[in-house]
Amino acid sequence: MTAVGRRCPALGPRGAAGELEAGGDYVKFSKEKYILDSSPEKLHKELEEELKLSSTDLRSHAWYHGRIPREVSETLVQRNGDFLIRDSLTSLGDYVLTCRWRNQALHFKINKVVVKAGESYTHIQYLFEQESFDHVPALVRYHVGSRKAVSEQSGAIIYCPINRTFPLRYLEAWYGQGQGSSKAASPASPSGPKGSHMKRRSVTMTDGLTADKVTRGDGCPTSASLPHPRESIRNCALSMDQIPDLHSPMSPISESPSSPAYSTVTRVHAAPAAPSATALPASPSPSLSSYSDPDSGHYCQLQPPIRGSREWAAAEASSRQARSYEEKLKELSENGAPEGDWGRAFTVPVMEATSSFNPATFQSLLIPKDNRPLEVGLLCKVKELLAEVDARTLARHVTKVDCLVARILGVTKEMQTLMGVRWGMELLTLPHGRQLRLDLLERFHTMSIMLAVDILGCTGSAEERAALLHKTIQLAAELRGTMGNMFSFAAVMGALDMAQIARLEQTWMTLRQRHTEGAILYEKKLKPFLKSLNEGKEGPPLSNTTFPHVLPLITLLECDSAPAEGPEPWGSTEHGVEVVLAHLEAARTVAHHGGLYHTNAEVKLQGFQARPELLEVFSTEFQMRLLWGSQGACNSQARRYEKFDKILTALSHQLEPAVRSSEL
Repeated sequence: MTAVGRRCPALGPRGAAGELEAGGDYVKFSKEKYILDSSPEKLHKELEEELKLSSTDLRSHAWYHGRIPREVSETLVQRNGDFLIRDSLTSLGDYVLTCRWRNQALHFKINKVVVKAGESYTHIQYLFEQESFDHVPALVRYHVGSRKAVSEQSGAIIYCPINRTFPLRYLEAWYGQGQGSSKAASPASPSGPKGSHMKRRSVTMTDGLTADKVTRGDGCPTSASLPHPRESIRNCALSMDQIPDLHSPMSPISESPSSPAYSTVTRVHAAPAAPSATALPASPSPSLSSYSDPDSGHYCQLQPPIRGSREWAAAEASSRQARSYEEKLKELSENGAPEGDWGRAFTVPVMEATSSFNPATFQSLLIPKDNRPLEVGLLCKVKELLAEVDARTLARHVTKVDCLVARILGVTKEMQTLMGVRWGMELLTLPHGRQLRLDLLERFHTMSIMLAVDILGCTGSAEERAALLHKTIQLAAELRGTMGNMFSFAAVMGALDMAQIARLEQTWMTLRQRHTEGAILYEKKLKPFLKSLNEGKEGPPLSNTTFPHVLPLITLLECDSAPAEGPEPWGSTEHGVEVVLAHLEAARTVAHHGGLYHTNAEVKLQGFQARPELLEVFSTEFQMRLLWGSQGACNSQARRYEKFDKILTALSHQLEPAVRSSEL
């Protein structure tokens, strides 16, 4: 039912449900009756019916607030991490994420892309910047659960939903945002329905190059207001530099990655007692004009709050809180934890400065106290131990030692306190995990060298070397498939791919003749799989992984310390940047799933009875002593590897001398 008449002063300048201007008269969509007739019981039942809808239906999620004004949404997100989804009021069918991050209310339009799934079938997917999903709830669930930033530019993370406690129709009626009033502003909106003369500068979340727009009275942009793209980039950088660095102790980044996707305590959106009582300020805050209108397609330019405003006061309070927090951290690092609950709840992580490998003090069952490099008797003993058991048993021994070194297994509460995190896979992605990264690099290359020595030290016939090659390939296959150990799988493949072994043409020819299945497995499955891992493409399923492929990530983070083993995967392909980004993105998964790797390792090693001698053979200290002796093992890594590369080359040419051109 509609009524034509003058405005209702009791309901503000626009009436209860908004008005459309038409030749000086106002057509009012009256919804007062719906609001007055809605008893609490009726509203509660209507809300329940909405929330019972399919989980793919946006209305079934309480964090969806429908057609509420932009200013109202900003008052609802009070703390960093708060978020809600609302309808765009100027672009029908589009949705906007409103959230708070670094004490600023931000708005992100949810982009839509059309995906073609056949010649005649297409469907829409929703995304912010990268990952796209079939519906908005899946997009929200992903960003809340993974703590992935909504945009790289802002770094905004959402994790605490603001839930509505009224049905969508009631909120729409209360705020006067009917389908016919998409251009209308809320009662306290800084601009009326006729458009504004305000200059609005913003940066889009997709490319950061959106030009300034100056609207005339008729709402049309002026062409003279479009700056050079380079100037837009400069403005973007300046605006990001002005963001205050507020380190709140309640920041979601510091929380455990195993925390539930949604906060256990969520604040709710209740309708105000009067149209402008709590939801809207009596006069717009100065900081509201520092954002461009998200519903016009421009988003998220962060501006510092104006001095004296409420936002400025809140920022100052948070800054004081951050300074207090940093002072406590400094006190802890200098004097230890003080008495009281705060001191018991937090311990400064220890920055490890020395390697966990100490070959000089290593107590061995096989090596004497002082030994020389590559002692023949010790090499024969190692070869016998490796030949006594099958490849799967060897893979279990290797994985057991790997998981202990990488702190996937055997992590005590005391170790977790010292690390500041629960698992080694999370530690190696953090700045104070550098020593663990260096230890894993040492272990990787030492393991590859020892396996290469085992093959090149086989001075018997080509058939014997081919059999040893076949067993090494089987070990790689067991590490990849049965154990899900990508770390040592790559180390074994690294040994097989060494130039000193790859050049043994007679040995590889014998392998293809006597162990055809092993040769096919190596060439057709294992090598392509390792290439896929190195290029950051799809790897093994998480449910089967005990030790992920972290070597590229470690090499990236420790490029100055990593031994030069030929071109890296990102340096030998035209898609090098994409490869680097893929490995950096994989670091999120590695850090997040430390507990899953621990569980997988426990399941795969359940009931496993390890032989102490074999565990020792696969320990890094033993391998260092075996290869470089008791004195050489303490030399610098670069010197040790350079020296041994020459030894491997000499062993290879001794087995199969290079054919001189004069002999051809």
